Parts: sequence; C-alpha cells; structure tokens
Amino acid sequence: MHHIAIVGAGQAGAALAAKLRTLGHRGRITLIGEEPAAPYQRPPLSKKYMLGELPLERLMLRPEAYYAEQGIDLLTGIRVGAIDPAARTLKLSDGRQLEYDRLALTTGAVPIRLPAALGGELDGVYCLRNLADADHIGPEIRPGRRVLIVGGGYIGLEAAAVAAQRGLAVTLVEQAPRILARVASAETADYFRTLHRAHGVDLREGAGLARLEGAAGRVTRAVLSDDSAIAVDFVIVGIGVRPDTALAEAAGLVLDNGIAVDAAGRSSAPGIFAAGDCASFPWRGGRIRLESVPNAIDQAEAVAAAMLDQPVTYEARPWFWSDQYDVKLQIAGLNTGHDRVVIREDGRGRSHWYFRGDRLLAVDAMNDARGYMAGKRLIEGGLPVTPAEIADPGTDLAALLRRTASPPAPAVA
Repeated sequence: MHHIAIVGAGQAGAALAAKLRTLGHRGRITLIGEEPAAPYQRPPLSKKYMLGELPLERLMLRPEAYYAEQGIDLLTGIRVGAIDPAARTLKLSDGRQLEYDRLALTTGAVPIRLPAALGGELDGVYCLRNLADADHIGPEIRPGRRVLIVGGGYIGLEAAAVAAQRGLAVTLVEQAPRILARVASAETADYFRTLHRAHGVDLREGAGLARLEGAAGRVTRAVLSDDSAIAVDFVIVGIGVRPDTALAEAAGLVLDNGIAVDAAGRSSAPGIFAAGDCASFPWRGGRIRLESVPNAIDQAEAVAAAMLDQPVTYEARPWFWSDQYDVKLQIAGLNTGHDRVVIREDGRGRSHWYFRGDRLLAVDAMNDARGYMAGKRLIEGGLPVTPAEIADPGTDLAALLRRTASPPAPAVA
C-alpha cells in the first residue's frame, strides 16, 4: 500500500492524517512537524493559553496516544530539508532519507518579522504564531508593564485585548490609515477602535514604526515615523504572515500566492498535494488562499480523498472568528469587491452586511450569533436578499432562509 508522507503537523496536517484513516487507507502514514509538540490548536495561543487559562493538554488537537493507535508515525522536532520529486524522497534534519509514494505539504504560514535594521532582533521583540512564541510572551504579561503592539490586524488586536485585560499599558500602532484595513470595512474598524480605546488601549493609526532601540540587547524604546518615542518593556509584532513555500519552491513546484493546487489539491508535481494556509486554489474564476482553521480542515479532508484516488472538488465556504474582551466576532464569506455595508442591530448584538449591488458577500457579526448564522446560510445557499431588507429591523431573518436560491454568483478574477 502507498506510503503517504505529510510535511507540516498543524491543523491541516493532523486533519489530513486522520481523514486518510477514516477513508480506509491502511498503508503507512508519516506526519512530520518541526515543533517538538504534537499537533495543537493555534487560535487559543493569543487568548486563553497566553493568559494561562488553558492548560497545554487541552490545546492538543488529539491525545498523543491517538497517533500510535491509528498507526500514524508522528515525527516531531524534525525539519524537512529538501524534497526530491523525481525520486520521491524527503531529506530529514536528523540525517534520514524518507521515501514516499504520495506527499502532502501542509506547511502553513510563517510570520513576517521586523528586519534587524528596525531592531527586530532585540530581546523582548516577539511574533505570535506558535506554542514557543506564546510560552515566551506569557511571562512578559504582568500588570503595570508597557507593551507595544505593531500591527492593527486581528492578531494584533487580540494580543492588545489580552494585555489590556491583564492591566498592562498597551500602545498599538498601525501604519495604515486605519486598523483592519486589509480585512474589514471602516464600520467594523470603527467598532473595534472604540472597543479598544474603552479598555484603555492607546491606539494610533497612520503611525509607522521607525525603529526599536534597546540597552544591553533588550528593547527599551520605540521611535515612530512622526519622531515620537514610546518607552516599552516588550513588543509584539503582528504585521501579517506569508505562506511557507520554501520547500515547494526549492523542489520546483508552481507557486501563486502559495503552492498552486487544483480543485482536488494536486500541485504541479506528480504525487504532491498541498492544503491549508500554504496552498492557493481555484475559486470563482480566480485563485484564493485562506488563512483559517475551517479551511485548513476542510481542504485537508478533500486532499485526503484525492490522495486515495477519490477526488472531490473542494468548494471553500469561508468563515472566521476573533475573540476580543467580551466580544465574539464571527465572519462569514469574503467581503472583497463590496460596494455597500449595511449595519443591523437588534439590541443584543450588531452585524455588518457587505453587498455588491444586491448580492450579499459577507457578514461581520459582533455578539450576534443569529445574524452570523443567517448570513452564513444566505451566502452559502445563494439565497436572495437586498440591502433594504437587511437594514429594516423588522425583517425576519429566519423567513429569508426559506426563499428559493438565486442564480450562482458571477465569476470574478
């Protein structure tokens, strides 16, 4: 039977390995991860885990014994140095060469770090992407300390919320004119700006980081683009991630905002597949790459079927979430190309509905689970709804879900 190797032991890699067994694969499975820990959840790192409210064992996706029970050879603390697509071998960091019949790359994404020229190599400057990052940042979070958050995306905002709740003096700087500029509307940015300032965060937009300065190799001060300076005890950098494609690029695979795969997860190299944050795939006439847990799981399970010659067409249904203070943000769909945002409030929560013409594209729901679920079902079902209906507080969202589906969305590049 085929030996299937999976490089990357995160959410996608773990889901893929489990699905292979569920689908009946009885051959060898090797799951290889660079980190010393078994596969774990990443979203709680910036929230409950970093606050010490979630123990390590509850962070694990499955008990470590599961992998042995399922005959999955889990290699932790091992880096893959090279892929030879022609020979179908992997060069491992412990000196071994591993042969495979089929290979899945679930290498995820890596954080964009501050360059050394800006002080990025000083002690006390962190990114928050993995368990080791959270373990290093956790002891820094103590009441009265001063933290600078660089970047006003969801990771930066979540880190700011954790620090503010712990009694730290928090300054968040965002180089763009507003927070969440790449991912959300001005209306959603306004909501979260107000929320953070109400919790004492010094939130500065249109403020670039000129450099970090330190003493004895440890960061002590940040100088901003307007020449103002901030005394800091530590810094968390959240300026985005990039797909981890180094192995794929060295092996000659086609890249396009990640490892380019088809609708079944096949890469340009025979026998090599990819899924999760590292992979871009066809979507509505173009290509897309999604950085989310739901996509990592769903795409990995589709790839598992394809690796067993049971290919299915992967159809992404984007949804995301973020927890900040006592607000749960749930997002359904993608807002790219919207020309109107409709705000709906029902006394309990609030939601922002993104339209292009009369077509609903996405919903941002803040403490509004009902609005989120209705929006998600309307989007995924292609059900007709107009901005005027959503803006009307008397509209029964449940009634909208009983309508007949509208024609498919036009292809967009």
